Amino acid sequence: MLTMDNGHKPIGVLAIQGDFAMHAKMLERMGAPYTLVKHASELADVGGLIMPGGESTTMLKFFSNEGMGEAIKEFVAAGKPVFGTCAGAILLAKEVLNPSQERLGLLDITIERNAYGRQVDSSVRQGECPELSPRPLEMVFIRAPIIRRVGEGVRVLGRCAGLPVLVEQHNILAATFHPELTEDETVHQYFWKKTESVNHLIIDSLGH
Repeated sequence: MLTMDNGHKPIGVLAIQGDFAMHAKMLERMGAPYTLVKHASELADVGGLIMPGGESTTMLKFFSNEGMGEAIKEFVAAGKPVFGTCAGAILLAKEVLNPSQERLGLLDITIERNAYGRQVDSSVRQGECPELSPRPLEMVFIRAPIIRRVGEGVRVLGRCAGLPVLVEQHNILAATFHPELTEDETVHQYFWKKTESVNHLIIDSLGH
């Protein structure tokens, strides 16, 4: 865990299931302050939250038992940034298909689980995120969902093969691919800056 001494809170990485360790490794390589989050009460100590890929139904069971789902909703309502990848994006979505399931409903998108089919359960592709980088980004898709609908107020920051793969709505960022499984820091740097910006606003509002 990396911490900071300038009054800002670290980025939390939800560490209950999935590939949270790779997100932590990416943040550590960047020099970004982070901490692993396993309990709802720990959200009070972080300035942003990464929800990793993994098994969304397993995460939902934990959410219902530990109160994490409601805590994340309150976290978002307070203006804190959240970044969901793959299963994390599914959990954040307003509507989930194939099949439908419980979700947090915080991001106005419709997302279809395992939409690429078994023949391409895993693939590495090149995608475009022109607002984040002038060059194509390597994108790792593992049993990836597809964003089928993007609501009003949702910005498409990245596309691959014509499909939206990185979207943003206010303080929520979601990706259907796994940027943490590459050497490219672009997406995580963007989220870190987003978190830092919110921290500045909160500190300023408190008169610090």
